Amino acid sequence: MSTHPGSLEASPRTAPPPVPEPLRVSPRSLRYWLLAGAGAVTALWAVQVETSVRLDALFATGAHLTGLLAGYGILVMLLLMARVPAIEHGVGADRLARWHAFGGRHVLGLCLVHAVLAVCGYAAHTGMDLLSAITGLLGYGGLAAATAGTVLLVAVGITSARAVRRRVPHEIWRALHLLTYVGAALAFAHQLVGPDVAGSMLICWFWAMMHATVSVLLLWYRVVVPVRQACRHSLRVLEVRAEGPGVVSVVMQGVGLDELRAEPGQFFRWRFLRRRLWRTALPFSLSAPVKDDTLRITVKALGDHSRRIRRLRPGTRVLATGPFGAMTAHRRTQRKVLLLAGGVGITPMRALFETLPGGPGDITLLYRAGTADDLVLREELEQIAMTRQAGLHYLLGRSDAAYDPLAPQALRELIPDVAEHDVYLCGPPGMADAATAALIRVGVPESRIHSENFSL
Repeated sequence: MSTHPGSLEASPRTAPPPVPEPLRVSPRSLRYWLLAGAGAVTALWAVQVETSVRLDALFATGAHLTGLLAGYGILVMLLLMARVPAIEHGVGADRLARWHAFGGRHVLGLCLVHAVLAVCGYAAHTGMDLLSAITGLLGYGGLAAATAGTVLLVAVGITSARAVRRRVPHEIWRALHLLTYVGAALAFAHQLVGPDVAGSMLICWFWAMMHATVSVLLLWYRVVVPVRQACRHSLRVLEVRAEGPGVVSVVMQGVGLDELRAEPGQFFRWRFLRRRLWRTALPFSLSAPVKDDTLRITVKALGDHSRRIRRLRPGTRVLATGPFGAMTAHRRTQRKVLLLAGGVGITPMRALFETLPGGPGDITLLYRAGTADDLVLREELEQIAMTRQAGLHYLLGRSDAAYDPLAPQALRELIPDVAEHDVYLCGPPGMADAATAALIRVGVPESRIHSENFSL
């Protein structure tokens, strides 16, 4: 007989102390504050602008505005990637990555427009041609630093373009991406001597404090916290076991792992300290809840890095940064939940399948795979379904088959009241996009389709 997880009341004497809910910043709140910051920067420019119809003054005014907005935009890009838990858990790492990519293009555009307007303004003011104006401006130390910073940011932007990034090894791309910090530092040095910041002690202090705050967040959450976690929890590989063709589970054991407050549906960035693996940290979701000071991931061999994971030996030291991700139980709004997984996307779904509160019939898992041999963690899923009296359906077949098991009509036949469910979705990008479209067609509001997709 299955019992609702919340139906048993613990004795007051044995009840554990309540765990405070993690702080989460919603996407709407973050957008509001970021836009408010952009408005404040524009107001900062507006109160200092001097009205003039001279051509050089107009160019200079435009250069000042785009320069301030570009500097603010660089700070926002760094904040989005600072891995601040409240932002990561509330917004979601995938959405932050997309905002970062989208905003980065606009920031680069502002930097280039700022440079063009500055050159045109200087040329109009001095009567020089554009080439001479560029040479003259580079003679100023602050402007030379700004130019170098802009070149670095453009280089990072080019290597981050989808067509280029696919051809660049991850280690090289990551090393080049670190140049963003150098470019931001050079831009900051230029801003401190610029007329819009240096002209007021109060504004200069405020601008420096904004940069200092973001810098502290970056250092704390990307350097200090990972090092502290590594020293505190002493994670090591306990076991590597085969789960199917090309798929293995890695079980790691440490100390005090409950302090991480990792939730089912979240992921860590893992770095295994062995040759040819330690340089790269890649995200893998937890495929089981944290239990007995162990963490488990399930990995399919899709590249050189994941293939090498199969050869890990017990005792290998592990650095894990996290947890990250917002595809957790806190997004749930309905009593009934549909978990929809494709391929190795079953890993976070398996953890949610076991832990999401619900009575018989409240939780249903649909697992899309090519063949029965491709099903991962099958025995565990069937045991969970039997214990909880939850729904479990395998949707097998080639993706190009004439019958699509994720078509709207097929979903209605499997789950007649699917429109009344929250849906958690994880799978390959093509499958996830098709499933999302089908779910919307059967009446599931997009706000109740919860997924994390890192394809940019």
